[in-house]
Amino acid sequence: MAIHVHVRDARGAESLAPDEVARTIEALRSVVPGIPVGVSTGAWILPDTELRHRTVAAWTLQPDYASVNFDEPGADRLATLLLSRGTGIEVGLSKAVAAERLVRSGLAPRCLRVLIEPQAQQIDVALGAIAEIEAALDAAAVRLPRLLHGIDHTAWPLITVAATRGYDTRIGFEDTLTLPDGSVATSNAALVAAARRTFD
Repeated sequence: MAIHVHVRDARGAESLAPDEVARTIEALRSVVPGIPVGVSTGAWILPDTELRHRTVAAWTLQPDYASVNFDEPGADRLATLLLSRGTGIEVGLSKAVAAERLVRSGLAPRCLRVLIEPQAQQIDVALGAIAEIEAALDAAAVRLPRLLHGIDHTAWPLITVAATRGYDTRIGFEDTLTLPDGSVATSNAALVAAARRTFD
């Protein structure tokens, strides 16, 4: 079990600012001690690659792990920086080219797991992307644990796929606002409970 969070500032905008990252990590650790806390480092939060790197380098409190998307500029450097600080790396892979970049970086053996997250909303297209990512990882003998999740229309179908393949998964309002029956979820906890039933 782990927590994945997108840090936000006082206005609700996503942030990588050191004080806001530290405040979020401290708050979560005080409520759920012992549960690993991870944060997103997505390029959409801070598009300037060099500024994003400098901002993460200024973090005063390290999360247990950080998601680094390998289809984004500067992913290799950012992952290397975080590893040097003792932060685990969850490698975000949305397509095969990102998996190939991970392999070329040589960082795979040092990472925590791969996060397979296709962006397509058509389930057949998403499954095709997953197959290509898996093939790239298998060809390079990358044996990291795999976590699979979808977004919106593919969220629940891919949780079922994850359960079938023995992969980890995650769910939350980042992924979908609705439960498997189409009703609106009242909380992240309700989504997690529904996902766990898929694995029972």
